[in-house]
Amino acid sequence: MSETWGTVVALDGGQATVRIDDDTGCGRCRQPGGCGGHQAGRLFCQTPRTFSVPNPDRRQPGDRVQIVLAGGSLGRSALHAYVQPLLALLAGALSGSAIAGEAGAIGGAIAGLLLGWLLLRRAQSRWQNERRLQPTIRS
Repeated sequence: MSETWGTVVALDGGQATVRIDDDTGCGRCRQPGGCGGHQAGRLFCQTPRTFSVPNPDRRQPGDRVQIVLAGGSLGRSALHAYVQPLLALLAGALSGSAIAGEAGAIGGAIAGLLLGWLLLRRAQSRWQNERRLQPTIRS
């Protein structure tokens, strides 16, 4: 389970817009054995990160809340976002290479990357409304 702290900045119906308070990265960034990803995040993410989260407890703007992401959902997202398109690209390149040499490999890689992107979009739309994969405000 991944968790972080944030502040409610706006309300929209049953949703709360939450600005993440802590630095970029997961909760283990500064712990021994953590990846230290907050250092790289500072280079690329200067603006505050905000997310729309269901607000069943009717938190108000200014409230500090803990945001929780279910265990496994982050890994599943990373798998689909990084590994799946890469494997599709490699499969396309190998297939194209076997059929038409170097030009086929280039075309196959492009086709594989497009297929990987389409599969990612399909997975995103399929899981978009799945409650167990959505971040929530811990009561």
